[in-house]
Amino acid sequence: MKENKNAFTVLLLLASALIFGQAKTNEIGFITDNDLYTSSKNDMYYTNGLELFYRFLSKNENEKINKKITEFRIGQYIYNPRFINEAAVTINDRPFAGYLFAEAGRSFFYQSESVLKTDFQLGYLGQNALGKEMQEAFHHVIGYKKVYGWENQIHNALALQAHVMYSKKLFPSKHNDFVDLHFQSEANLGTVFTGVSTGFLTRIGFKKLLPVYDSNLHDASISNTEQYNIREFYFYAMPSVNYQFYDGTIQGSMFNNTSPITFDLEPLRFNAEAGLKYRHNNFNFSYSFIYRGRELKDPVHDTNSGYFFGSIRLGYLLR
Repeated sequence: MKENKNAFTVLLLLASALIFGQAKTNEIGFITDNDLYTSSKNDMYYTNGLELFYRFLSKNENEKINKKITEFRIGQYIYNPRFINEAAVTINDRPFAGYLFAEAGRSFFYQSESVLKTDFQLGYLGQNALGKEMQEAFHHVIGYKKVYGWENQIHNALALQAHVMYSKKLFPSKHNDFVDLHFQSEANLGTVFTGVSTGFLTRIGFKKLLPVYDSNLHDASISNTEQYNIREFYFYAMPSVNYQFYDGTIQGSMFNNTSPITFDLEPLRFNAEAGLKYRHNNFNFSYSFIYRGRELKDPVHDTNSGYFFGSIRLGYLLR
């Protein structure tokens, strides 16, 4: 009997090694954004987002780079004014708009824990983005109130977007296992969004922090190296300043002026993001609370303000 128990223990250890010790070089998952994730009464402006993603390790022969990751995703963003009831169809402090896109990107994670991410998007702004259909179906499924006013949405426009983000770890010589600080900047250029942002990001770990090139902070969990019982859990916060040159979901297409309701931008904004990120072996999970400063000038109703929403991300690592 003792020999049987020993044999069972060895088999269990081997099975654990096979399950948790294999290299995980692919990840699939989704991101869902909604203002209902912060408040049942807060339903305005950026009201819903959904993204599906797949990423994998790419070939890397640069000694300064720890890993390169290629990513593909599809997504949809939906925007509403503050009031969406029937009596407020003519009271719009932001246009209705939908944005549907496909994306391809490449991320570079350096040994210094700096990160460079680039991606390109192709899609549609306007009726072809199916924002009205998605929101009406979602509200019907959850039994939420009917939305009025989509007849005033931004008209169709082709979406071509490029995005770049760079993050640099600050004070690398002052190493701390549970706290770090990063300077982060990003830029968008395209027919829907054009703007720049810069700010600071900090991680505060409930467990010892993983290096950025192995962390889910910027989606670097996949690896060619065998991993055993990986756990990651930390709070992060990122205040930033954004200067927006153009936003098609507010100003309409840059190629025509046929959209029924548009506004001028409030170009300089303060944004902030904070949340929790967790990983246990193959599973990545995060919840983020995101604040966006006032985005447009509304001289008629003067009701537009800053707003907030929640973001949930779930990923699963594969061989």
